[in-house]
Amino acid sequence: EVQLVESGGGWVQAGKSLTLSCAFSGLGRYDYAIGWFREAPGKERDIVSCTMSSGDTTYLKESVKGRFTISFDAAKKTSTLQMNSLKSEDTAKYYCAAVDGDSVYCVDVDYWGKGTLVNVSS
Repeated sequence: EVQLVESGGGWVQAGKSLTLSCAFSGLGRYDYAIGWFREAPGKERDIVSCTMSSGDTTYLKESVKGRFTISFDAAKKTSTLQMNSLKSEDTAKYYCAAVDGDSVYCVDVDYWGKGTLVNVSS
């Protein structure tokens, strides 16, 4: 059984930083991709970042480039989303997700975490 558990959300002022973590289990026998999505109030869930277990490719949404960094540790089975210079428009519920097989943009997610809230006050 695959499980994804996010942590690290909270309230923060604009310009500050937060680190989200995803601890996962049940993956690793075959290639997979780990991604972070977010769902802002009244908007659809959207990809923020995706990285493949092979380490070949990492995708970052254009609006977070230079501010967010995704890291991935296959041995520790964790993914981290470091978010710097946060803006009010980054306010959303952030989800960790996994895809069986290689996926550059984490299309067709197979597994979801329950999400963690990030609130950025201006």
